[in-house]
Amino acid sequence: MTAPALPSDGLIAFVKRACPTCTLIEPQLREVARAVPDFFVVTQDDPAFPAGVGRVIDDRELDHSWLNGIEATPTLIRLSGGREVERVVGWDRSGWRALTGVAELGQDLPALRPG
Repeated sequence: MTAPALPSDGLIAFVKRACPTCTLIEPQLREVARAVPDFFVVTQDDPAFPAGVGRVIDDRELDHSWLNGIEATPTLIRLSGGREVERVVGWDRSGWRALTGVAELGQDLPALRPG
């Protein structure tokens, strides 16, 4: 089965429900989805995760994860013209804020949390 193509421009978060950090930041994923029109989530293990995010791509076959060199979740990537221009691995509040433009993102979460 071939996975649907990823957008060539925008923000993409790679996550999985089995990842404790991913479940911790699930509310932030919804917040980014509301604030950033070109935000997509690629989920590795459960197409229903995260709840409340409209643009979720099922990657249970791990095609997109492999092609994008994802070694840990969560990973947030900015694409421009089909090329990666920035990446944040794990939860890094300042990195996620900078990449998403959501100034108050994760205010009540730890500053750093590995994937």
